[in-house]
Amino acid sequence: MAGKKVLMVIAQENFRDEEFFEPKKVFENNGVDVTVASTDTKPATGMLGGTAKLDIKISDADMDDYDAIVISGGSGSKEYLWDNEQLHELVNKAYKDDKIVSAICVSPVVLAKSGILEGKNVTVFDDPDCINEVKECGACYENEGVVNCENIITGKGPDYAEQFGEAVLDALS
Repeated sequence: MAGKKVLMVIAQENFRDEEFFEPKKVFENNGVDVTVASTDTKPATGMLGGTAKLDIKISDADMDDYDAIVISGGSGSKEYLWDNEQLHELVNKAYKDDKIVSAICVSPVVLAKSGILEGKNVTVFDDPDCINEVKECGACYENEGVVNCENIITGKGPDYAEQFGEAVLDALS
């Protein structure tokens, strides 16, 4: 996987620790270069107390530099990421350029709000609001751990974080 680059996006506060750290470990253990972005560059704090060093702001990221975008979940996603227009632009650019677009837990809602899920099979955290958000945007909800549909990879939650990371890694190869 040397030479592959992934942009991981997390909420500034209350990202879900496993959904960030486990896929990141999968990527780095396989030689993938990971850049971490959020709405600010000060260290981000996870729901379980983990901290993440941030490399760039979402607003400074350029999808031309990456092979995939991976959006971690957690309660902070709703506050910081769901309606982030700059993130929606990155998602749309990645999708248009046939790159890997992925999100886990509540963050598939970002993909829905970006307008790329029409007719796509996806999973999302088992929460009525999240399920309704993806369905309202034309997605076909599947109650599965990880779903891969035409370069769009979605994961259900922290129990599937490593499997989600492996699915993104497989798609990169």
